[in-house]
Amino acid sequence: MPEAVTADYGGPERRRHWRYDHLIQSCEALEPITTAVVHPCDHDSIAGPVQAAEAGLIEPVLIGPEKRIRAAADAAGVDISGFRLVPTEHSHAAAETAVAMARAGEVESLMKGSLHTDEVMGAVMHRDLGLRTGRRISHVFLMDVPNYPRPMLITDAAINIVPGLADKRDICQNAIDLAIDLDIREPKVAVLSAVETINPDIPSTIEAAALCKMADRGQITGGLVEGPLAYDNAVSEKAARAKGIDSPVAGHADILLAPDLEAGNMLAKQLTYQTDADGAGIVVGARVPIILTSRADNARTRMASCAVAVRVVDARRRAAARAALAE
Repeated sequence: MPEAVTADYGGPERRRHWRYDHLIQSCEALEPITTAVVHPCDHDSIAGPVQAAEAGLIEPVLIGPEKRIRAAADAAGVDISGFRLVPTEHSHAAAETAVAMARAGEVESLMKGSLHTDEVMGAVMHRDLGLRTGRRISHVFLMDVPNYPRPMLITDAAINIVPGLADKRDICQNAIDLAIDLDIREPKVAVLSAVETINPDIPSTIEAAALCKMADRGQITGGLVEGPLAYDNAVSEKAARAKGIDSPVAGHADILLAPDLEAGNMLAKQLTYQTDADGAGIVVGARVPIILTSRADNARTRMASCAVAVRVVDARRRAAARAALAE
């Protein structure tokens, strides 16, 4: 991996988070993606997409109440005169408009602004007018953990509250596909539980074992799936050896599949606040990737979230081009 780039979004700590710098740098040769920014009506939600546009990652389409968007841009000191602005009356209408534009092929991704995640996802997941596919929609954190030797993907920490086995199959496949889009070849998936043995009293251990068999039978493809694994033997080779676990995944996990949203969310936030990790968030499994940012995210994380979406869209563009050539 190259040394960290000198762009100002990283700040003085950028060398600790060089993976995000490398991720953003990897998008320099790619075309920016048209992105519907939903209700960007405060400082961070308008400054973030402008900064991403200046970096060549996205072409923002600003959707929401025009007066509020322009007031937020003025307060943030950013110039939005070069961007398309689609006026709507309120945040619900902004979400619905953004989804309709994605369905029509006018935009290639969505980005959450200053509205609640439920508003965006409600429009995305509408049964008739949303962006559903045949697969369950799920959230992935791409974590940059300074003391972990590789990128770490955590799923699902924001969308599926108590996923069942069929849901976890889709959540797992979504994360594998995302990892491959990020050039992680044959990603290693650790299906987490409290223990690494199957216990009938802990349902997540049984589901973990079933997911492994589903991978064996081709119902999950593209990655190595192992579980149940406790967190320590998923990320520590030493812990895995101490417990006698012989697996190419144990101690080397690229993807951590949490048993439920509470566990995934707490794990991601614990890493963020106690190990100085960053977590770029994206929703996958829909017709277009959805960039989910938090008001607590720093500029580096916001940029990395956009870069993840760029890589996903680029992979889809290349797949479509290959399919066209094959016809």
